[in-house]
Amino acid sequence: MTPDAAEVQRALDRLRQFGPILAVKLYRLTLDAPPAVPVLPCLDHEAMLHEAIAPHAAAYVQDATSADLHELVFIPAARQIEVDSVSTWGECTAASRDRLLAMIRAAYPDYRSTVRGASWWRGERRVATACRAQVSLRDVLLGSDIAAVKANIDRLQTIATLMEKQSRVASWGIRTVTSPLLAFAGVVLFMLFGSLSGILGESAVTALRYVLITALGAWFLYYGLKAVQLTEMSNRVWKRTAEYNLILTERRRLGS
Repeated sequence: MTPDAAEVQRALDRLRQFGPILAVKLYRLTLDAPPAVPVLPCLDHEAMLHEAIAPHAAAYVQDATSADLHELVFIPAARQIEVDSVSTWGECTAASRDRLLAMIRAAYPDYRSTVRGASWWRGERRVATACRAQVSLRDVLLGSDIAAVKANIDRLQTIATLMEKQSRVASWGIRTVTSPLLAFAGVVLFMLFGSLSGILGESAVTALRYVLITALGAWFLYYGLKAVQLTEMSNRVWKRTAEYNLILTERRRLGS
């Protein structure tokens, strides 16, 4: 076992002091004695297909005091432990998170512990809200009716597919409309403002043309970025459904 894997193994053993571990995600690590819970790959980073990310592990843990759910990410090479508040959106309180951070900082004084919040640009809060509206993380990890949870995950996966198709519509709309409209607006503005050069002056007309063309280009750029953002959010929803399905598959295997 590599030094990073050994460090993660020790961290998981210590984490049981806070509460039971419910699932583990691994990125480029192999544990000799993994816990008897669902173990799956870290989909977010495996999908990136590059080697710039250090090996790490994430664990879903339940607070033994309050039954709140948390996700911790262990990055041994960076000496960092990150509490991800996005994946457990709506499943934990601030008081429980503070207890978890206190335990981490006492057990790992040489590690940097941080809390990862929701990114506005990536729409993570909207993604978490959309996922939770269909199926909760608690049901995926602890629900007894696995068939009902699977049906909810399938419904969420259908929504993710529709989100991705909607983003394609927006993206193709921007690509096909932007160039002709900008060209048409440029011709119209050139002819329209050209007739005003005698009144406003040539320099004022030129500046006005540049300002309006820039404003129109910025408007199209905004909608293009919104299409990209929608694609990113739909991709994150789909990856969430893939992770949930892997957890359910592992729960079935362990249960049998």
